[in-house]
Amino acid sequence: MSMKPWMKWGLALLALGVLAASAVRVINGRKAAQAAQAAGLAQSRVAASFALSAPDLAQAQPRELSRTLAVSGGVKAVNTAVVKAKVAAEVKTLLVREGDSVKAGQVIGQLDTTELALRLRQAEQTAASSRAQLDIARRALENSRALVAQGFISSTGLETSVSNEAAAQATYGAAVAAVELARKAVGDAQLVAPISGRVSQRLVQPGERVGVDARLIEVVDLSRIELEAAVSPEDAGAVRVGQTARLEIDGLEEAMQARVARINPSTQAGTRAVMVYLTLAPHPGLRQGLFAKGTLEVERRTVLTVPLSTVRVDQPRPYVLTVENGTTLQRTVTTGLRGAALVDGVREDVVEVKDGLSPGATVLRASVGSMRDGTAVTLPAASASAPAAPASAASH
Repeated sequence: MSMKPWMKWGLALLALGVLAASAVRVINGRKAAQAAQAAGLAQSRVAASFALSAPDLAQAQPRELSRTLAVSGGVKAVNTAVVKAKVAAEVKTLLVREGDSVKAGQVIGQLDTTELALRLRQAEQTAASSRAQLDIARRALENSRALVAQGFISSTGLETSVSNEAAAQATYGAAVAAVELARKAVGDAQLVAPISGRVSQRLVQPGERVGVDARLIEVVDLSRIELEAAVSPEDAGAVRVGQTARLEIDGLEEAMQARVARINPSTQAGTRAVMVYLTLAPHPGLRQGLFAKGTLEVERRTVLTVPLSTVRVDQPRPYVLTVENGTTLQRTVTTGLRGAALVDGVREDVVEVKDGLSPGATVLRASVGSMRDGTAVTLPAASASAPAAPASAASH
């Protein structure tokens, strides 16, 4: 019995359907295998990326940065005075010792006045004798004038009397000056503090004989203290009166603020250094002669900065590693000012970036070690959720 035509066509269509279903299953199987392979590769990439922590990252941000200059030197009082002996004599008394406070005009000692009093007495006696000789010469001049008027003597005799009177007047004047000098010497034997302050040195003891200009007592005024610092000629041009400095002084736990009060118009012989004088506020712990060091702020402006620890210098030009789209990218930068600023609430050294980065760029610190350009990295959750800021074009 022969097969009818419509049955032949039905069997052919059924065979085609079976073949089509088989082809669809094969294609779907291949797609699933490719998807699984892609997922496996993605997981392997994530597993192979370098996991970063928050301390490894920093951001380029505008910060107020100051240019500083290192200064150091000795602390000294603005006003100091040395009491010297104005006459040669024996030291009779000294009423003060090191550390004692004195007031300007206060009597602090006495030199022996025995010899000085005798010299004063001698000068007074000489002056009295000269006064008597002057009186005699004046009476002789009056008599000579009367005799000339009466015609008893010639004018030559009158001229002699005039000369004698003038000589006696000069001698008496010299004797009076000698008395004043002797009296002044007696007054100079009293030692008086020239300024208010504290005694820093007592250089002699009672009983010693001292000569003229011998140093006896040194007084320092601690109400005005300054730092005397030498600045190189190259840096002196940036120093201005009124600039502030932060100083660390021996013996003081806290740093002190200082201000540039004066700048020496001349340089030091030999070193060519310029002396700069910085005024400090009075402090109980300040003493003349203490050593101080610190930094003087000579310039301040707001610039784009990154922590100094993010700048790498193992290549001819400095560079930083930024994180963009989950990978590291090397960016060459041009640096400028250096200073200290608050980074994430901690004060640390930062450096100005003149070009090569944009504000907000994420950079890696040196704590991550050496890392190649293009390394896959995984950011911490807080950083990953924030959109990454684009870096600028390559540096000029």
